Amino acid sequence: MELNIPEFEGPLAQRGIGVIAPFDLALERELWRWAPLEVSLHLARTPYEPVPVSRAMAEMVSDRRHLMVATRDVLSVEPEVVAYLCTSGSFVNGVAYEKALCDAICGAGAPCAVTTSGALLEALRALDLTRISVITPYDRELTDLLRDFLNEAGTDVVRSSHLGLGGGIWKVNYRTIAEHIIGADTPESQAIFVSCTNLPTYDLIAPLERELGKPVLTANQLTIWACLGRMKLPMTGPGKWLRGVF
Repeated sequence: MELNIPEFEGPLAQRGIGVIAPFDLALERELWRWAPLEVSLHLARTPYEPVPVSRAMAEMVSDRRHLMVATRDVLSVEPEVVAYLCTSGSFVNGVAYEKALCDAICGAGAPCAVTTSGALLEALRALDLTRISVITPYDRELTDLLRDFLNEAGTDVVRSSHLGLGGGIWKVNYRTIAEHIIGADTPESQAIFVSCTNLPTYDLIAPLERELGKPVLTANQLTIWACLGRMKLPMTGPGKWLRGVF
């Protein structure tokens, strides 16, 4: 049998992103939609914590020891970058702690590290955005901590909206999320940020960017965007303002 046919050439050389997710992540399918064909996502999870989505949970899932263990769990498949895929866990203790999480991941052996909130700050700098609106699925306390994190980094939150959910965030429908995004927009807002990697947003970004005429930035989008930038790969998926940044 001759094997000199195109189907037998390959597979396409795989490039990996290690992903450390909170124990309750339910949106792996959405996460994969952001990945180019040659990129594989290698997931590890933080230990289960019997608490609702809250400040306490954000602090538990961002324990540096957990992230270092999870990093080591994915290193054998040689990821080029390791991402901590959690918005609240990476903003809950401020800007310095977000950097400390990256340092912990690299200290565990990752070639480089990204967090969701760090990717947000990177995008705001790249797009020169200093006034944004935010929506979150969290309670008021956690939403206020996101505002504090952004203020510390030099970004004003001109309006915020929160859903007040303690769990089941992945079950929120697109219409509800779109209504909150539109409601959070103001003429002063240069962009809208939708927090939480467990909130589905993929199919909303393009139509809402057309409707609002400004960037709609989301947690999973930004995390994978920042990883692909470090891999020198182009962004895939919706979000026209982010294209070509790297």
